[in-house]
Formats: sequence, C-alpha cells, structure tokens
Amino acid sequence: MPTAATSAGPSGHALAVEGLFAGYRGVAVVRELDLEVQPGEVVALLGPNGAGKTTTLETIAGLHRPISGAVRLSGDDVSGTPAYVLARRGLALVPEGRALFPGLTVREHLRLAVGTRAGGRLAGARRAGKGPGNGSGNRQSREEELLEMLPELRKCLGRKAGLLSGGEQQMLAVGRALVTRPRLLLVDEMSLGLAPVIVERLIPILRRAADELGMSVLFVEQHVALALEVADRAYVLTHGRIRLEGAAAELRERRELLAASYLGETAA
Repeated sequence: MPTAATSAGPSGHALAVEGLFAGYRGVAVVRELDLEVQPGEVVALLGPNGAGKTTTLETIAGLHRPISGAVRLSGDDVSGTPAYVLARRGLALVPEGRALFPGLTVREHLRLAVGTRAGGRLAGARRAGKGPGNGSGNRQSREEELLEMLPELRKCLGRKAGLLSGGEQQMLAVGRALVTRPRLLLVDEMSLGLAPVIVERLIPILRRAADELGMSVLFVEQHVALALEVADRAYVLTHGRIRLEGAAAELRERRELLAASYLGETAA
C-alpha cells in the first residue's frame, strides 16, 4: 500500500483544529471547534444545513482567516496561511461548487493539477539546491493510477468539463484533487445534486484514497448512512458547535443520539 502521502506532526495528527472561531466579517459562524484527523483516517463532518460545515472546511483550507483558534497541519500552525500555500504543502479541497473550468478538457484539468502541485515542490527543491526529477513520468503514472480508481473518466479525457454530466463533473473534481496525491483531502458535499447510484459509486472512493494512497480525509456529507459506512469517525456540527463525536460504527448503532444531535440537543 503506498504511504508516501501520509504525514503527521509531533502530536501524531495530520490535522488538528483547536478552539476555532470562524466566520465572515468578524461574525463567528463556527465557535470553539475542536477537531482532529489522524494520518490515513477518514472523518465525516455531519450536520444540518447552515451548521457551519462549509465554513469549517474553507477555513481549514485557507480561504478564510480564523477569527481565533488554531489550525495545525502535520503539527505546524497554518492558521491564516493562504490557500495556494497550503495546496503546495499537500492540502486539497474539493469544493461544493466543483470549481471546474468549462473550456478545459478532463485531461487538461488533471495535468494542470499535477503541474501546479509539482511546481510548488520544484520551487522548494531549487531553493534547497536539489534536482527536479522526472516530472513527465510522475505525471503519467499518477494519471493512470487515478483512472484505475475512476475508470469512468477515461472515456472523457478529451471532453471539455462544460460538456460533462453532473456525475462526470463531480468525478473530475474529485479526480483533480486525488491526482495531486495530497496529504490531507477535504471534500464538501460530494453528493450534492447527484443521483443515488452515482453517490454510491463516489463516496467509497474516499475510503480507497485513505487505504490505498495513505491520504487523510475530512469530508462533509448529507447522506449520513453512507458517510458512516466509509468513515472511521464522525463529528456532528449544529449551530456552529460540535454536538456529538465518536466512532462511525458506534454512531450507526445510536440513531436516536445522532438524530438528537442534528436538532442541537445535548448528548446524554
């Protein structure tokens, strides 16, 4: 099993969020949030609409500066670090809106993603006085590895993203992140607007990303039952605060407690 993407800091966490207050224009949407993801672990962030899940992911990814608290990536405090810097350090976000370029083909999306990540590593290697390595061979091997995980994309390589179906676009959005081999993968509402058969095909890819590629995964998902099937652990966020957390297997067996947490009731 490849484990090159796995990385942890002195605390052993791939991601640690501590006492996070986050929001917009100084108004907190997320309050006192503590959350962690271990190396190679899949963690689900659940909760009703408006709970603050997207704000949490976007703040971790560097799209918003925290109001207070800390975000640690592999042990380093990266609170407020710009998104492009975090991307070069091995964080990838699949946003809710997919953020694809309609005029670019599937192949161009994948190669652009690999090239952008490699560019950050190449710049670091140059500063350290190291050679660039074989970028072309690395790119091709990553593309082929991805197409084995998402074979549906193979027939679409020459098609522009704007001409893809919703399911194909989501596969491309996920594939574009996976092909960069991130240490930490963040996924926001992968199933939004998709048919159940596509959802059942896509969400297990997150489990494979952890098991086969050594990635740490934090994902937001409304399909609770399916999310808990692929996750190791889960947090339930309601009104900007964590109401419940635990092993996914345990939460699957305690549906009443899970439902109460969605309503913002205190867990007994």
